Amino acid sequence: MRKLIVLALVGLVAQLVDGGLGMGYGVTSSTLLVLVGLTPLAASASVHFSELGTNLASGFAHWRLRNVDWHVVARIAGPGAIGAFLGATVLSMLSTEWAKPMMAVLLALLGIYIIVRFVVGIRPQLKRRLSSWFLAPLGLVAGFVDATGGGGWGPVATPALLSGGCLEPRKVIGSVDTAEFAVSGAASLGFLVGIGASGIHWGFALALLAGGLVAAPTAAYLIKIAPPHLLGVAVGGLILLTNLRTILSSFEVSESARMPAYLAALLGTAVCLYVARMRGKRRTVPASVTEPALESVNA
Repeated sequence: MRKLIVLALVGLVAQLVDGGLGMGYGVTSSTLLVLVGLTPLAASASVHFSELGTNLASGFAHWRLRNVDWHVVARIAGPGAIGAFLGATVLSMLSTEWAKPMMAVLLALLGIYIIVRFVVGIRPQLKRRLSSWFLAPLGLVAGFVDATGGGGWGPVATPALLSGGCLEPRKVIGSVDTAEFAVSGAASLGFLVGIGASGIHWGFALALLAGGLVAAPTAAYLIKIAPPHLLGVAVGGLILLTNLRTILSSFEVSESARMPAYLAALLGTAVCLYVARMRGKRRTVPASVTEPALESVNA
């Protein structure tokens, strides 16, 4: 029971991060599920089933707030679903021995990507409409990464859409979260085909879902109370650190060599937090001429 309560809190925090930043639910939840003993396959499957509910609630909340660009959703959701189904079936065919370190490496890379994205920052210019030639391949790749890594739809899709400079940040986050329902549904179907219902830890999935449903409607408030650039770097550092442990264990690195690696990851995250904070101060502009949604990404 204690573990289920902890997982519900994890789902709540992960959804707050995901709803405020457009990324983080899958990679955060999958990392912690593997850490408590689930196989990468069971972790990814459980997370994607929990996301069916959280994505629906989050998408509805973003729709009510007019944060969704349906042109983007219509062109990214379908390819994303195809990529997620393929990714789920590929992961189902891998042995546990290979899947665990592979997933840990992928999640660690996503953690580094999240850190870099929030340290560097992206300033949208809203200069043109996004085309299907850009959105369809993006959805396919993001969906595949999401299913094989237990998360990755947001870390791949959100920065790519922001870097395109064609959509304001609040609509990027809202559109990515709304389209993710199709991705989670296709990945869940792929896992059912690959491993069956018995291979999914339903208790963990429901615990994550319960926490996520509580957080989904209020996730936008996170932008007002926490600097997103610092939160993003911290989440990326946590993902990197926890998966670094799995990677070093899988390759049988000695205990004496692990501690310097952990300290390097902690020090690197601390330096990135400082740099992100300093960059945020330099980018501050008068509130009267800055949109709140834009401040949340460029702060």
